Amino acid sequence: MILILIFTFFYHTSSFASNPSYNVKSFGAKSDGNSDSTKAFLSAWSAACATTQPASIYVPPGRYLLRNAFFNGKMCKNKAITIRIDGTLVAPSDYNAIGNSGTWLKFQRVTGVSISGGTLDGQGTTLWDCKNSGKSCPKGATSLAFYSSNNISIDSLSSLNSQMFHILIYSCHNANLNNLKISAPGNSPNTDGIHLQQSSGVTITNSRIGTGDDCVSIGPGNSNLWIENLSCGPGHGISIGSLGWDVQEAGVENVTVKMATFSGTQNGVRVKTWARPSNGFVKHVLFQHVVIVNAQNPIIIDQHYCPGDNNCPTEVSGVKISDVTYQDIQGTSATQVAVKFDCSKASPCQGIRLENVNLSYKNRAAQASCSNAGGTTAGIIQPSSCLY
Repeated sequence: MILILIFTFFYHTSSFASNPSYNVKSFGAKSDGNSDSTKAFLSAWSAACATTQPASIYVPPGRYLLRNAFFNGKMCKNKAITIRIDGTLVAPSDYNAIGNSGTWLKFQRVTGVSISGGTLDGQGTTLWDCKNSGKSCPKGATSLAFYSSNNISIDSLSSLNSQMFHILIYSCHNANLNNLKISAPGNSPNTDGIHLQQSSGVTITNSRIGTGDDCVSIGPGNSNLWIENLSCGPGHGISIGSLGWDVQEAGVENVTVKMATFSGTQNGVRVKTWARPSNGFVKHVLFQHVVIVNAQNPIIIDQHYCPGDNNCPTEVSGVKISDVTYQDIQGTSATQVAVKFDCSKASPCQGIRLENVNLSYKNRAAQASCSNAGGTTAGIIQPSSCLY
């Protein structure tokens, strides 16, 4: 019996020692929402990075004021850090404190980082007011950004009132985003819920997003994306683009969006490219099992994006769009044209497929509009297809 007790003691002691946990309060963090806790969080990060064993950083209940925090993985030995948040991280109320930096909470060159739970409060209201007034204002800061990182996870996180993008995934591989709640008013500028760029193997599931811009925006260089069980509204829907700003630009391929709901959004599912020369492309995209409630543009490809007719000398997009499938798309349009394929005459859309699409406008027939778009249909198609 004594030997068993000794073995049990050393087993649990060894397990505890090999999986250390760092409470940010132990490093001086204050949960009053007013004291700057940035150094405490970075110190906890440094401690977790110093060990090669799986480690956790714990944020207890309360409100923690953070200024710009850069979690650098370049010298981090640890490839399995979990940040468990039971509290709220609060940005400074003065937007000038972080608004010129571009990012509030930044992770770069990290591997195996997981963020679980908690709330991010970007306190973006005063910056939005500044922008909407037409005054000269900072661009604003993305609340949470991952750059050049691998095998990351964000689960059960809420993000409120970000100054700009809520979450940015840039040049990352294998990212799992699940059960997110992202919220900002419909008139908040540039508050994209999740922006993806130059990334692969990103999965977004079981999330609710309502913002003043795209719920999910997919920029150049993305591949193998999976978005499932997403609720969007208010916002601009899910957008692939804007693409084609640069002549030499990486394309977008292998994107699946399924079981998504759009309520009162500007767009449902959109592909958008600048009217500029480019070698970019969009291919192998599936929009499946989508419900749309009163979106202004339920299904749209816009290859003539050129706000203010500036920086678009040719007004012809070079981005090649092919193999885009719309399968089981149901709902209502807030405008009469529910399906619009406005493709480039230089690179017409090819391989567009509509299958069981049923969209109405004020309980009557909606319309479809096509320009330079070719493809096929199957099943019930309302409005009637205009593909050639």
